[in-house]
Amino acid sequence: MSDTPASKAANQMWGGRFASGPDAIMQAINASIGFDQRLYAQDIAGSRAHAAMLAAQGILSDRDAQSIGEGLLAILSEIEAGRFPFTPELEDIHLNIEARLTERIGEAGKRLHTGRSRNDQVAVDFRLWVRDQCDQAIAGLTGLMKAFLQQAEAGADWVMPGFTHLQTAQPVTWGHHMLAYVEMLARDRSRFEDARKRMNECPLGAAALAGTSFPIDRHMTAKALGFDRPTANSLDSVSDRDFALEFLAASSICAMHLSRFAEELVIWSSAQFRFVRLSDRWTTGSSIMPQKKNPDAAELLRAKLGRILGATVALFTVMKGLALTYSKDMQEDKEQVFDAADSLMLGLAAMTGMVSDMTANREVLAAAAASGFSTATDLADWLVRELGLPFREAHHVTGTLVAMAEGQGVDLPDLTLAQMQSVHPGIRADVFGVLGVENSVASRTSYGGTAPVRVHEQIARWAQALG
Repeated sequence: MSDTPASKAANQMWGGRFASGPDAIMQAINASIGFDQRLYAQDIAGSRAHAAMLAAQGILSDRDAQSIGEGLLAILSEIEAGRFPFTPELEDIHLNIEARLTERIGEAGKRLHTGRSRNDQVAVDFRLWVRDQCDQAIAGLTGLMKAFLQQAEAGADWVMPGFTHLQTAQPVTWGHHMLAYVEMLARDRSRFEDARKRMNECPLGAAALAGTSFPIDRHMTAKALGFDRPTANSLDSVSDRDFALEFLAASSICAMHLSRFAEELVIWSSAQFRFVRLSDRWTTGSSIMPQKKNPDAAELLRAKLGRILGATVALFTVMKGLALTYSKDMQEDKEQVFDAADSLMLGLAAMTGMVSDMTANREVLAAAAASGFSTATDLADWLVRELGLPFREAHHVTGTLVAMAEGQGVDLPDLTLAQMQSVHPGIRADVFGVLGVENSVASRTSYGGTAPVRVHEQIARWAQALG
C-alpha cells in the first residue's frame, strides 16, 4: 500500500499490531465500502445514540459528545450531497465515517468507539436498515392490495373461467380471482410485520462478543434507535443474521406471489386469451413484428424472483457453517440483502402500476367461462342432490355426457334432454338451470366461495381493513 493519508489513517485504525497495510488483493477482497456505504444513515444514527449514552453515563464528556454529534450530522450532509471522500483503504462505512469525524473534530472523534466494536456496530446498522426495508415492504404491499381490491370491486360479479392445471375447471368471478391475491399479499404483509417485531432488539453494546466493562446503558441506546429492548445475549447479538434471513424468506414468498400474477398477466394479455389489456406504459413493441405488444414489465417482474430466491439461498449458505460468534464470512450478507430488497421494492411498485392499469375484457371472460365444459361439476352435484346418485356414479354419468358433447362439438347446455336421458333416464328438464355459468357461480355460496354475495362480503371486509 502506498504511503497516502488514507493508508496512514487505515494503519492508525488498526493500531500497532500491523507494521504495514494489506496487500492490494487482500484489500480488494476485504473492503466492503463499495456496497456497505448504503448503511451510512444507520451508522450515523447508531453512533450519535452511542455518543449521547456515553456522555449520559459519564464515560465521555458532554463537550466531546456534542462535538461528535455535530460532526456526524455534518458528515451526513456531506454524504447526502455527494461530497464525502469514500476511501477503500478504510475498508467499510464504519471506519470511513470515524476517520472523517476525527479529521473534522480531532481527538474527540477517536473516543467515539469506546465501549463498542465494529461487530455490534455493523449488527445494529444492518438491523436498522433491514427494519426500514420491512416498513417499505409493508407500505408497498398495502398499496398493491388496494389496487387488487379496486379491480375486485369493479368486476365483483363478472364471470370468468377458473383453472386447474391451466385447464378450464369451473366458472368463478373476476372479483373472487382478484381477492385471492389480496389474501396472498395480506399473508406477505403479516410476515414482514412479524419479522419486524422479532428483529426490533438492539445489539449495540454487545461489543466484540462478550459485552464491555464500561458502565454503558444499553436500554438508553435501544430506546433512542426505536428498538423495543436491547438484545439479551452478547454472543448472539453479534452473530445473529436471522433478521436478514427472515426478510429474505418473506421477500422470496412475496416475490413468488408477484411472479404468479405476472405469469397470469403474460397469459391473459396474449392474443389467444385476450382476458386483459395493458396500456403502452407496461408493454413494448417488437423490433421486427409491428403487431406485437409484449408484456415485458410482467416478464421482467416474473424473473426478479430468481434474484431474490438466489439471495436467500446464498445467505443461508454463508451462515450455515459458522461457529459463534462473528466471522468475516458475514460480510457477504449485505450485497445479497441489498439486491433482494431493491428487486422486491421495484417489483411491488411495478405490479401496483400494472394492476391499476390493466383493463379486463368482460365479454371475452364470460365467453371463456362458458366454454370447456366448465359447469360439469354443477351437473354432477345436481345428479347427487336431485337424483340421490352416489358422487362416483354421478361423476361417471357426467363424464359420459361430456364425451358425448365433445364428440358433437357442443357444450353441455347444448345437449337435448333426450340425449341426456339416454345416459341416465332420471335426468329432468330442470337440470338446464344449473348449467349456465351465472347460475353456477351464484350457487357457490359457501364461506370463501365465488358467489357474488360472498365476494361482496369479502370486498367490504377488506375495504374496511385497508381503510
